[in-house]
Amino acid sequence: MIIECSYCEVRVFGTVIAEHVTRDPDVPYTSYVQLMECPRCKNTLIGGYDRFYDEDPEDMNEVVRLWPNQEIFSPLDIPEICRVSIVEAKLCYKAKAFSATAVMCGRVLEGICKHHGTTSKNLFAGIKELRENKIIDERIYLWSEQLRHHRNIGAHASEEKVAKEDAKDLLEFVIAICDYVFVLNKKFDAFMSRKQQIEDLKNLPS
Repeated sequence: MIIECSYCEVRVFGTVIAEHVTRDPDVPYTSYVQLMECPRCKNTLIGGYDRFYDEDPEDMNEVVRLWPNQEIFSPLDIPEICRVSIVEAKLCYKAKAFSATAVMCGRVLEGICKHHGTTSKNLFAGIKELRENKIIDERIYLWSEQLRHHRNIGAHASEEKVAKEDAKDLLEFVIAICDYVFVLNKKFDAFMSRKQQIEDLKNLPS
């Protein structure tokens, strides 16, 4: 099975040491969890996948890494204008192009601004507009400012470099910002709508 090694930072054919299978008659799939060894660095990995009963086992060739935790974001809830840049930022990081990672993270912020129709022409003013319109709060604004600052470092020729640790943090920050803006806000709105519907039903005349 193919798994992404968190130590080598590449996808490898993991050596399966042990496997646990869970079969639940109430669901149309079987769950597999595999204890694996990376063939390159020999470190331990745990992967998992679900196989529906009508799927060919030969089609199952990749697992999701369960440990160490694999970074996950919600691609279907994030607009394409941001999602594409997140994917490219992750590819840049894996290629050890850390300045390029910072630049792509900055593009995610630009995508958020465009999605929400900010009128400012530069990212500095656009982020402030997001805060003023209460799309982001003060903490997310501070994260965004650091992303913008490091985007500028990566985008302009200078002796200043973006360190690996900083690139990793920037990538995690921008994914968290997208989760906050697009995913959690949507979930909260749905939660409040559901609560209001319950209250409305309670107040109906009997």
